[in-house]
Amino acid sequence: MKTLGAALVLTIALTGAAAAQTIDLGAIGEADGTTVGYIIQMFGLLTVLSVAPGLLIMVTSFTRFIIAFSILRAGMGLQTTPANLILISLALFMTFYVMSPTFDRAWNDGVRPLMNNEIDETVAAERIAAPFRDFMLRNVRDKDFELFADLAAERDQAPVERETVDLRILVPAFMISEIRRGFEIGFLIVLPFLVIDLIVATITMAMGMMMLPPTVVSLPFKILFFVLIDGWNLLVGSLVRSFT
Repeated sequence: MKTLGAALVLTIALTGAAAAQTIDLGAIGEADGTTVGYIIQMFGLLTVLSVAPGLLIMVTSFTRFIIAFSILRAGMGLQTTPANLILISLALFMTFYVMSPTFDRAWNDGVRPLMNNEIDETVAAERIAAPFRDFMLRNVRDKDFELFADLAAERDQAPVERETVDLRILVPAFMISEIRRGFEIGFLIVLPFLVIDLIVATITMAMGMMMLPPTVVSLPFKILFFVLIDGWNLLVGSLVRSFT
């Protein structure tokens, strides 16, 4: 439960900070801006809750997993099997598995001290973001990182240092890196199934079965091939090992 809760550490941090305060709605019209600040914090909390699924996709390994699984299903010629719910659930739990050290570090360094009132929200946000920054820096391609660093320089932004790079630059670089690697893995997945399709198509054409779609004949062989090589074990193991 600790690992799953840490997946939304930013949300938990803001929730803990908001729960520790009492909003006096009657003081809104007074000169003191404290109540207005609380309302702004609550608005920020609701905003984080609404974009939490996007945050999970942007700064974790989920993107690579779901792309590889989707290409696998398309390569085998299966339209709805496994179902989207199964693929997304598997990708999510694999994401929790790969990201568990990052989640635990963010929880122990940022969320727990904030909930115990040992640090303020600013320090907590920095400590929570640090593990995710380290994870993205380890897995982002240098070429993609340099692209966004150069774009920032063209727009007269501050010079980009890799160790202290702004998340506005690191997150999109990490995302396009994950998309590229997902397609690279998908290409390797599809190749064996393409070979099976070509062999079956050649045989059916040679036998004069022009009206029989080759994919109908090749589908059972592709499923059998994937089962015999223990494809899910190989694919999942390779995907997990592809992260550093």
